[in-house]
Amino acid sequence: MPYLSVVLPVYNEEGNLPELMRKLEIALDSYDYEIIAVNDGSRDRSFEIIKEACQKNERIKAINFRRNYGQTAAINAGIHFTQGELIAIIDSDLENDPSDITILIEKLNEGYDLVSGWRQARWKGQFFTRKLPSIMANKLISKVSGVKLHDYGCTLKVYRRDVIKDILLYGQMHRFIPVYCHWQGGRVTELPVNYTPRRFGKSNYGLSRTYKVILDLLMIKFMDKYMQRPIHFFGSAGLISFIISLASAALAFYFKFTGQKDLIQTPLPVFSAVFFIVGVLMILLGVNAEILMRTYYESQNKLPYTIRNMINL
Repeated sequence: MPYLSVVLPVYNEEGNLPELMRKLEIALDSYDYEIIAVNDGSRDRSFEIIKEACQKNERIKAINFRRNYGQTAAINAGIHFTQGELIAIIDSDLENDPSDITILIEKLNEGYDLVSGWRQARWKGQFFTRKLPSIMANKLISKVSGVKLHDYGCTLKVYRRDVIKDILLYGQMHRFIPVYCHWQGGRVTELPVNYTPRRFGKSNYGLSRTYKVILDLLMIKFMDKYMQRPIHFFGSAGLISFIISLASAALAFYFKFTGQKDLIQTPLPVFSAVFFIVGVLMILLGVNAEILMRTYYESQNKLPYTIRNMINL
C-alpha cells in the first residue's frame, strides 16, 4: 500500500475540524498516511484544534501561517512538506466526504496520474446565481486549457507525487493544478463525489472571484503556448501593430493625394505613429521575455521537457 499524504488547507473552520479529523482517520485507517493541516492565518480556534489533533495522532502534522495568504499558498506549502507517493487534497469545510479519497485512489490505480472530484447535486435552488455561472466557467476553462473537467472548483483531488512535486502555485492557481499536471504529461480524469452543504462557518468563495479566475486563465493559456517562446506572442502583436501603422499611414496619404482630406484633418497619422511605437515596444518586450525565459531555465538547470521513464539509461 503506497504512503499517502493528505493536505488540508484550513481557514476559520473550528466548527468543522473535529468531525473532519474523525472522518479522515476512519477513512484512512487502512493506509500508511500523514495529514498535513495548513492553518492559513485563521482568526478562530482552528489552530488550537489542529494542535490537539496532533497530540492525539502523531501522523497529523501542522503548518501555521503568520497571516492569511490564501488557499493556493496553503496548498503549496502542504505539498512542499509531503512525503507520500500519493497526495490527496481536501477542503476543511466538510463539503467533501473524506471516504471519497479511497474511491479516487482506486481510480488512480487504473493508470491515471490525477483524479479530480466532481461534486454532485450542488447549488440546488440557485441555478441562475451559482450553478449556471459555475457550468459556464468550467466549460470555458476546459476549452482554453484542453483539460475536460466538470468541476475545477472541487479541491478534492488525488495525485501521484511525480506530477505535482515540482509545481509552484501563485495567486489563485490551485484550481488549475490539473492543467499543470497535464503539461507535465500526466493523465487526468474525474469521478463523481459526494457533496454536503457546510454546517458550520461561512464560505470563503463568492462570485467576486470570477474575474480573478478569468485573469488566471489568461495567464495559464499564455504559459501553455508561449512560456518557452515568448517572442512568438509579443512579436506577433508587434507585427500586427506595424501592419495597422502602415495601413493608417497609407490611408492618410491616399486622402492627402486625392485631395479628400489634409493630414491634419484626420487622426490617421497619429494612429500610424502610435501603432508604430507600440510595435517597436512589443518586439523589445518579446526579446526581453526571451532573455528572461532562457535565464530561468539555465540559471536553475531546468529543462524545457519532462521524462516519464527511461530504459537502459
